[in-house]
Amino acid sequence: MAAPKTPHFHNSEGHRQVSIGVHEFQCVGAKPPFDHPHVFLDMGDDHEIVCPYCSTLYKYDERLDASETSPAGCLFEFEDA
Repeated sequence: MAAPKTPHFHNSEGHRQVSIGVHEFQCVGAKPPFDHPHVFLDMGDDHEIVCPYCSTLYKYDERLDASETSPAGCLFEFEDA
């Protein structure tokens, strides 16, 4: 499966919030096999959004690029099949 262009983030560690460098993304919850439906989230003009499945608070941080998170390690990367 080719990796999608929209970044996907996970919160397998159960952080209270995850800061990201994009307004549009997908949340997968925890890493498979404990993931929830991969839901597309769009902050619009806001700078934070809560995932309706796992309740992770995502906050936009302009200092981060699309593949960075704070805390580090919350970017979900697809494995090549």
